[in-house]
Amino acid sequence: MNRIELVEKIATTHNLSKAEAARVLETITSSVVAAVKKGDSVQLVGFGTFKQVARAARSGFNPQAGTKIKIAATKVPKFVAGAAFKAAIDPKAAKRKAEKAAAAPAAKKAAAPKKAAVTKAAVTKAVVAKAPAKKAVAKKK
Repeated sequence: MNRIELVEKIATTHNLSKAEAARVLETITSSVVAAVKKGDSVQLVGFGTFKQVARAARSGFNPQAGTKIKIAATKVPKFVAGAAFKAAIDPKAAKRKAEKAAAAPAAKKAAAPKKAAVTKAAVTKAVVAKAPAKKAVAKKK
């Protein structure tokens, strides 16, 4: 789907003219771009999050010249899909993730080992055992 098809979809779904739908789409996209440019994130619950990410400087390779080059640090936009969006794309994966999350707390409770009580005498004994022995120093006269 491209921009024109999206404008047509918005127009038919909401009984708008194509010009009005195009203005709505332009408002949404320009608002997202402005917020991300400013460093804010735009979170559409269920759909995803648009945010700005800093990419560190790194070294690269120029295959034409066969030399190493330095690539400067940059800021790039990033989109992270929301849970509902991911579930719509792959329902089986979402079901597996939900089952795994439900099983994890039960398994954690069953496998939680009991901690042994640490006494002051045991700690003192361990510290003394690891302490280096004092060496006798001979004095010269």
